[in-house]
Amino acid sequence: MSAFPLSHESTPRRLDHTDQQIIDHLQHDGRMPFSVIADDIGIGEEAVESRVEDLRSTGVIDIVAVTDPLQLGYPRNAMLGIEVDGEAKPVAESLQRIEEVVYLAITEGGFDLMAEVVGTSDAHLLELVTRIRPMPGVRRIHTFLYQELVKETYAYGTAKT
Repeated sequence: MSAFPLSHESTPRRLDHTDQQIIDHLQHDGRMPFSVIADDIGIGEEAVESRVEDLRSTGVIDIVAVTDPLQLGYPRNAMLGIEVDGEAKPVAESLQRIEEVVYLAITEGGFDLMAEVVGTSDAHLLELVTRIRPMPGVRRIHTFLYQELVKETYAYGTAKT
């Protein structure tokens, strides 16, 4: 599950230009030394360290290793558009416990939930769908099998340097 629970009720934090520059550097390389960031943006290393800790502790950023599912034995990916009967939250709570569900959002529009799943094969994806389909509250699942990933980014909302 994401470290950042998105909600239309959350208030975005106002970041100054220095915070944006720090985030931009870390989005390009999460292991970049604070000394390099400090030199690039013209502040002290301790100031960078303090700001990063503040950004982490307030939930603005999280620094994690982003993995390639293909390299980890999950060559099949799909997005599931899920329609539910009743409230979406109980179904989401059940789905989030499935290891192969790597992204999950409660949505409005054509689907109540969008879930990205990874699988070791087409048979594995079918097994996931057949495991999800009988869950209480699930009305219908629409499966969108990925053919090619065109864009995936984690760099947004920062200063463009």
